[in-house]
Amino acid sequence: MNERIRQLLDQMAILEAELGTAMQEQEASMLYQIRGKRVEFEESIRKTHRRLKNGFFRWLVTNRPQNLITGPIIYSMIIPMLILDVFVSFYQFSCFPVYRIAKVVRGDYIVFDRQQLEYLNFIEKFHCTYCAYGNGLMAYVSEIVGRTEEYFCPIKHARKIRATHSRYANFLAYGEADDYEKKLERYRVALGGKKPRSKEGRDGC
Repeated sequence: MNERIRQLLDQMAILEAELGTAMQEQEASMLYQIRGKRVEFEESIRKTHRRLKNGFFRWLVTNRPQNLITGPIIYSMIIPMLILDVFVSFYQFSCFPVYRIAKVVRGDYIVFDRQQLEYLNFIEKFHCTYCAYGNGLMAYVSEIVGRTEEYFCPIKHARKIRATHSRYANFLAYGEADDYEKKLERYRVALGGKKPRSKEGRDGC
């Protein structure tokens, strides 16, 4: 990869992280404080939240009929999601130590804190918990697969793809064949290895 492009990508990643932190700090200073796993609002805001909460029966009457009809289909997806979670987590815990790849911290991606919002009734909180799990799981799996791809084949595609994981931007250019094995080893070391190793096969576990 061109060194100038690499530097720009590094700068973008740093700025994106700083922006996210600044935005979170601004929101927290205005609305809430995070204490451990608890999110605490000022008492006046909590009272407002409780006043705005829709009761279950009112929510049921005003809810869109199509949401209720399709609900069983939506929640049936919990089965394949749980299976995916178990298998991908097992893969990471069994294979990443062999590859010397640092493990992905599950709690960085799957976060449950919306149930602390008092303007949501118990059904809405249940919905939020389900969505937080589903989207967090996809991000968690994407990071695990992204690290796997970086270990075995950190090469960009020739065609433009709509969505990429966080590591893709730093992959080798398509057709960048010079010193490929040495560059591949550097990727592997950066993923958590303690020292470069001799050539390894590119098969999975």
